[in-house]
Amino acid sequence: MRLLLIVMLFLSGLAQAAPPTFAPVTPGQALAFPRDYGAHPDFRTEWWYVTGWLNTSSGKPLGFQVTFFRSRTEHDPANPSAFAPHQLVIGHAALSDPAVGRLVHAERSSRAGFGLAWAKSGDLDVKLDDWRMVRGADGNYRVTLKSAEITLDLTLAPTQPALIQGEGGYSRKGAAARHASYYYSLPQLKVTGVAGRGTAAGPVTGSAWFDHEWSSEALQPEAQGWDWIGANLDDGGALMAFQIRAKDGGKLWAHATVRGRDGRVTRYAPDQVAFSPQTRWKSPRTNAAYPVATTIATGATRWTIAPLQLDQELDSRRSTGAVYWEGAVTVARDGVPAGRGYLEMTGYVRQMKL
Repeated sequence: MRLLLIVMLFLSGLAQAAPPTFAPVTPGQALAFPRDYGAHPDFRTEWWYVTGWLNTSSGKPLGFQVTFFRSRTEHDPANPSAFAPHQLVIGHAALSDPAVGRLVHAERSSRAGFGLAWAKSGDLDVKLDDWRMVRGADGNYRVTLKSAEITLDLTLAPTQPALIQGEGGYSRKGAAARHASYYYSLPQLKVTGVAGRGTAAGPVTGSAWFDHEWSSEALQPEAQGWDWIGANLDDGGALMAFQIRAKDGGKLWAHATVRGRDGRVTRYAPDQVAFSPQTRWKSPRTNAAYPVATTIATGATRWTIAPLQLDQELDSRRSTGAVYWEGAVTVARDGVPAGRGYLEMTGYVRQMKL
């Protein structure tokens, strides 16, 4: 009888637990640093994302990607238990090595707490066991992680001011104002350190792109996924472009930002941005067909995107549940080689859910 009473009280507590209220993304909220380098735990989803091209001591090119996700769950926020999974921290890492012919990747996930995983507010400091991304007092970023597949120990030094995306950091993802994120980028990061496959890691240099976004309702229900590119241009400029795709493959929304070598920023509205697939690669694992080579129009300019290698599919079903193509690409502007970056394509296996 006593056990039954305890169970009934427990179930009653679950029934009365109020779901959390996630913070909305609204225009007109100016970003402030270093505060906005750190976590925003009242929002549903947040990620810190670094991609780049590296050169080994022998001159071999490597692409790399590291993403830390913070996810606020729908668990009762009033539950004081240290075991309550209020926040989840997830990590993805990948190397694109043409000598391997496919993406080499690793992933981890954990609830925040117990000194094992966190995403701290106030400035960037994200930890997941022995994986970490932190911004130092000197303004440089340090990324360290080790797994059986990948070793990374990189310092990323900013060479330019933050590129504030959208309208003062408010980046719309659809016609409704609530479908948006807060978003800024750090292009042209100078990279030094150690990278490679497991124990074969060695010294590298290169350049990287950093993205930080947080939102509570970025995607509209009819969205299937997105295509996105961030590219460091050889002249010191930067290109960011994305489109949100509908379930039939059509464009629901799009936007692009180009920063010139002189620092001047041009933003492009949805009707000025178009993604036109040129070559598709079919995954032998998921049968998804990804447009790995594409042409992106921003106004009158045409950007030709070509992959470092075809197979750069990342299967993260053990952590986020998503399968996506995330790969190193070269960029040409109106037919002239112009830079290198990373292309991300989601929703080609199943509808993307944040």
